[in-house]
Amino acid sequence: MSNDFTLKAEVREDTGKGASRRLRRLDDLVPAIIYGGDKDPQNISLRHNELSKALENEAFYSHIITLDVAGNSEDVLLKDLQRHPAKALIMHADFFRVDKNKKVSVRVPLHFINEESCVGVKMSGGNISHSMTELEISCLPANLPEYLEVDMLEVDLGTILHISDVKLPEGVESVALSHGADHDLPVAAVNAPKGGSDEEESDDSTAEAAAEDGAEGGDEG
Repeated sequence: MSNDFTLKAEVREDTGKGASRRLRRLDDLVPAIIYGGDKDPQNISLRHNELSKALENEAFYSHIITLDVAGNSEDVLLKDLQRHPAKALIMHADFFRVDKNKKVSVRVPLHFINEESCVGVKMSGGNISHSMTELEISCLPANLPEYLEVDMLEVDLGTILHISDVKLPEGVESVALSHGADHDLPVAAVNAPKGGSDEEESDDSTAEAAAEDGAEGGDEG
C-alpha cells in the first residue's frame, strides 16, 4: 500500500465532557480513544490539524494507522468519527487495535470507472445508478485495499451489477457473500432513459406490459 499514516498522540488523563471541551477550545486537540485487542481502552488526544489533514485522504478511513502514543506504537483502524454539525471541527475519534495476523472487517469505498464509455450509456442513452458507494470486506490488515474498482465499460442497458461482479484482490472476501448467495445485493445498474421519442415510449410500454404479464404469472421473490 502506498500510504503510510502515522500520527502522534498524547495520553489523556482527564475525561468527561468538560475536559473534552477544554481540549478542543484551548489546546486545539481532539479527544479520542483506542480500544480492542488484549489491552484496556486508552484515552488519548491528537492534534486537530494533523487529524483533519489525514482525513482528507480517502484511504485513511480503511487503512492501518500507526498511533505513536508516548513513544509506544499502536496499529489501529479508524472506527468512528464525530464531527460538529455546523462547524469544521472534529469532536471525537474512536480507534480499534488490530493484529496483523488476524482478519479485520472494514468498509472500503467503491470507485466506478469507465462510466462515460459505458456501452449502455453511449449506445443506448442509459443512465447509471449506484446502489452502493462502499463494500464491507474481510482480510488481513496487510491486504487491505484503499478502494475497489467497479468497471462499467461493458455494462449494457438494463444490466444490474451485484457484489459478486466486483473483482476483489487476492486474500480479500466480501462479508455479505460470506453469508450466502442471497446476500448478493445490487451495486450499480444501467437504466433506460426517462422520456424520449414516441417510438421509445411505445417500446417502453410494450416492455412494461410484458413485465406485468410475467408478474401475473406468479412472483418467486
